[in-house]
Amino acid sequence: MSENKTIPTEKRVQDYLSAIDQPQRKNDCSQICDLMSSITGKEPKMWGSSIVGFGTYEYKYDSGREGIMLTTGFSNRKQAITLYIMNGFKRYDELMNKLGKYKTGKSCLYIKRLSDIDINVLSDLISQSVKAVEEKYTIVD
Repeated sequence: MSENKTIPTEKRVQDYLSAIDQPQRKNDCSQICDLMSSITGKEPKMWGSSIVGFGTYEYKYDSGREGIMLTTGFSNRKQAITLYIMNGFKRYDELMNKLGKYKTGKSCLYIKRLSDIDINVLSDLISQSVKAVEEKYTIVD
């Protein structure tokens, strides 16, 4: 069975954030980092070279695949800031309708800048997602 590619590393979150060369994007990522830390009560950790994660949970699928994953997190990508809402978006229709300008993938929320969205709605979305993960999985950290 293959190993997860997304794993915690010893890299420093501050180094990652400091290396963002666009001032607005750097500020937005710093604000998201503070918000996620406040919501989760966890210190940020680097997962791989480009994901800032908060909290860790264990999962095991019916197929037998198991591992650990971040409870929530974000990454500065070329096209957008990616926020990881680990249990997807189907249960959050009401919040998503109020959020603002965004795109989604399966568990990824893509925003261009924080000013495009309602930060209070984002906070509620992250909080509810973290709670859902904590209710479903074994929390490690």
